Amino acid sequence: MVALTEMTNWGVDLIDVRKTYRGNVHALRGVNIQVGRGEIFGLLGPNGAGKSTLVKIMMTVVRPTHALGTILGRPLGHRGKLARIGYLPENHRFPGYLTGGRVLDFYAALAKVPKAQRRERAAKWLDVVGMTQWADTRVDRYSKGMLQRLGIAQALMNDPELVVLDEPTDGLDPVARRDVRGLLLELKRQGTTIFLNSHLLSELEMVCDRVAILVDGLVARQGTLKELTEHTVEYRITLQGETASLAKRFEAMGATVEGDVVTVRGHDTSRVNAVIDAARGAALMIESVEPHRFSLEDLLVEAMGGPGTARAIPGAKQQFPGSTRAAN
Repeated sequence: MVALTEMTNWGVDLIDVRKTYRGNVHALRGVNIQVGRGEIFGLLGPNGAGKSTLVKIMMTVVRPTHALGTILGRPLGHRGKLARIGYLPENHRFPGYLTGGRVLDFYAALAKVPKAQRRERAAKWLDVVGMTQWADTRVDRYSKGMLQRLGIAQALMNDPELVVLDEPTDGLDPVARRDVRGLLLELKRQGTTIFLNSHLLSELEMVCDRVAILVDGLVARQGTLKELTEHTVEYRITLQGETASLAKRFEAMGATVEGDVVTVRGHDTSRVNAVIDAARGAALMIESVEPHRFSLEDLLVEAMGGPGTARAIPGAKQQFPGSTRAAN
């Protein structure tokens, strides 16, 4: 069994994870999640969906009611593999009387990092997160953003194979969030597996290879952003001129007409070209042709059973811009 699990391609393979609290409160009702080795995976969902509970079960902070699966090729809770995981919990706390440098040394010592390596790594990660000048300052004098930077450095002190970050950019300003994104992408380039739980959907959109949407203790959606938004692709053709006379013709092509905007859903660009040809034939001016795809916020709303026609954002076929937020 051990040989088989060591050979798995999944960095995280969670099967039928359940957690029931007192009072018959079902936080998790059979969660299945797979995270590939060397990828950045995002976990999102509304407040109370069970995201933080799942992360705590992965890190053995919370005992599951039932759980199968592996992390880094070994069963959940395997001590050897836990030592290869870097963890930043949500709302973490460090002893206020320690300096930033001592915090890193202390947590690295808990992970059995040799003393000489602790000094070297502390200097490295303090520099990476922009905290070198605060290394000898007590952490009870740190701002929230400084504590978050230190927390990220702490999670990397044991040179982890898997990094689990619960709200890693909480309290950080836009420049610091950009720096964290760059750090995550660099860790991925080096082969590190990264598991993110974040409120900031725009952050996940910019760095994640795949995501899972957790709703009411179950995985409602899971896959790459492209896979999850495949059914939402559409092209919006904005015309100038009298479109009413061509409405039936456009509809016969499978398009919908709303004022001066003709929408063609799906990937079939030949239908888009047919609409454009018909418009030109009728001497209508083509003002714009814009590809649209659901944003991550739209996917979350859809998964929660929100409006069937969520707002799509322009240009999202190529990227996922924006600064949207969702509840925890």
